[in-house]
Amino acid sequence: MPMTETDALRQQLLQAQRLSSVGELASSVAHEFNNILTTIINYAKMGSRGQTSAAQVQAFEKILRGGQRAAGIVNSMLGFARNNSTDRELTDLVAIVEEVLILTEKDLGKHRIQIEKRFEGRPSAVVVPGQIEQIIVNLVINARQSMLHGGRLRLEVRESNDGETVEVKVADTGAGIAPENLRQIFEPFFTTKLPDENGHGGTGLGLSVCRQIIEQHHGRIRVESVVGKGSAFIVKLPKRLTEDHLTM
Repeated sequence: MPMTETDALRQQLLQAQRLSSVGELASSVAHEFNNILTTIINYAKMGSRGQTSAAQVQAFEKILRGGQRAAGIVNSMLGFARNNSTDRELTDLVAIVEEVLILTEKDLGKHRIQIEKRFEGRPSAVVVPGQIEQIIVNLVINARQSMLHGGRLRLEVRESNDGETVEVKVADTGAGIAPENLRQIFEPFFTTKLPDENGHGGTGLGLSVCRQIIEQHHGRIRVESVVGKGSAFIVKLPKRLTEDHLTM
């Protein structure tokens, strides 16, 4: 089906959010790069002074691993920022979550967030991979922002009990969401985020766009939350497209 003007605007907003997420993570990525470069430089010096071939081989192996780590971060960041594809394909959702962790783990570590993973098998769903990756990045960043003094982030992927969908859960131990706000968090321009030290608050567009994209995939998103204990966002995506989906 041809892309409508609304679809095009939604895609542009999604891309803007993607670049915003890259900016959110840039500081932690830069810090990680500095650590990697320090390691590479130190082992290069060690290798150049190595008195034995064994010492030089060890130094070169450390340099190689550091370079591969740096290349992996760059490729993930660039791939995430540039991925504008709207093609749906059968996608391993555990792989998507692992890719998100490559992008966000240093940012989470910087803010003293512990990561817990619970993957049941390797369930796949028919999705636009870049869009689902963006949604999970948004949910992870939102979770981190709710845990001002550190906490635990739990990421789960499993096949749903209905056998027709795959469930991805992003749960935190943060501030939680007040009951009166739960019904509004997916509405455009509604936000509970307070301005940070730079005066930047939430736009209220992130979760609204997340819900629209998920519904375009014929999936669903819901939230469970307890004030003072944390929140869990559960995304359900179809394992396959039916003829009804293709004609909608």
